[in-house]
Amino acid sequence: MLNPKFDTCFFERYAMVSLATLLGEHYANLVNRDRPDLQDESQSLGIEVTRAIRENKNVANALVNEMAGEDVKEVNAEDLRHINQSGYAYGLGDGTLIGRNEYDFWSLALPLKRILEIKMDKVNNGFYGDFNEFGLFVFTKEDLDLDQIKQTIAFMQEKQAFQNRIYSHVFISQIQTLFDCDLETGHYRKIKVSKEQRRSFYEQSIQ
Repeated sequence: MLNPKFDTCFFERYAMVSLATLLGEHYANLVNRDRPDLQDESQSLGIEVTRAIRENKNVANALVNEMAGEDVKEVNAEDLRHINQSGYAYGLGDGTLIGRNEYDFWSLALPLKRILEIKMDKVNNGFYGDFNEFGLFVFTKEDLDLDQIKQTIAFMQEKQAFQNRIYSHVFISQIQTLFDCDLETGHYRKIKVSKEQRRSFYEQSIQ
């Protein structure tokens, strides 16, 4: 049976655990809320979480596979006989099934540049409130090289130059790698994420 915690908030929880583990104390007290997705009121810190991947089942499979730190299997006929009418498209190697409703979340994902534009417009318009510090966490399956990371930083800096509310950091998660990009200085850190860490993040996110 599908774990009830594998829902729309799964990605937010995965991002929250990733930030606290990989980047430390500044992100240790985030809680999963809405507008923006992750908040720490004591620090007036808000972080929005989103996805930017191609709308393709194989890409979605690969992303969840990497997040869980294990293989993805196709669901066989025997599995399907035990699934309710909403149906499931694919599953993790440990037997956890991911529902069609969850798969539909991928249809919300847009290419990276468009996602960034939308999110920067929303933060500027006050959609995410008036936190002193905003961050944007983006899951992607695109294999961005260092030049593309630098271009992303430059693009956001230029776009935000005349905005009232801005993101001070963008976190680009390629699942096996996290880029922590400081949009004020233009500097970034590349952080490797081990298979064991990914499995731990996944398990914490569905508990």
